[in-house]
Amino acid sequence: MKILIVDDEKDIVDLVAYNLEKEGHEVLKAYDGERAIQSIRSKAPDLVILDLMLPGIQGLEVCKRLRQDPSTAVIPIIMLTAKGDEIDKVLGLEVGADDYITKPFSLKELMARVKALLRRADVRKAPDKAETFEFKGLRIDLKSYEVTVSGRNVNLSPTEFKLLRFLSRNPGRVYSRDQILDRVWGDESYVEPRTVDVHIRRLRAQIEPDENSPNYIVTVRGAGYKFADR
Repeated sequence: MKILIVDDEKDIVDLVAYNLEKEGHEVLKAYDGERAIQSIRSKAPDLVILDLMLPGIQGLEVCKRLRQDPSTAVIPIIMLTAKGDEIDKVLGLEVGADDYITKPFSLKELMARVKALLRRADVRKAPDKAETFEFKGLRIDLKSYEVTVSGRNVNLSPTEFKLLRFLSRNPGRVYSRDQILDRVWGDESYVEPRTVDVHIRRLRAQIEPDENSPNYIVTVRGAGYKFADR
């Protein structure tokens, strides 16, 4: 896989690059936000490891711009941050990051997250039996991995698509956060239950006409989430 590392600390970039190359990946490097955006648009990496604090364009803004551009919207992003505050982690997820890791980090943990996210992004390895799902204006094409709402194209990240696919395949059935983590994130032991809430909120922002009164992804107080009864 082709992986872009974006960090203004060259030692960190070189160390991570060395370990990724040992795993057989092709590595691209960028040391500021502007060059990161240029590299992503010209080189089309399979995954981006993105530092939060960058010269010029900050990591959060880079992530936001990538998610707004249909050509880069589905690229998996792991956010690196030296900040330990929960608000920074939540902000990273809300603007489109698929995962985050706080500096200083374990290389073993980072490699595990990279492997898991690449596996999760490659949804084509686990095709669904049905090719499409439709409900109240929502249409999910499970073959082309396209989602539309009332004819409007929606660009979901790999994690958001997998979450929507999972819930829509089991309409009316309530799943707890832990069950969703197990089914969608699999064996990624580092993911916290709060991550489910953040991704549900991001998914609703993309597909729901009214986030405060959702048609599709319904909260069941004290229990978890479900796709609406058909």
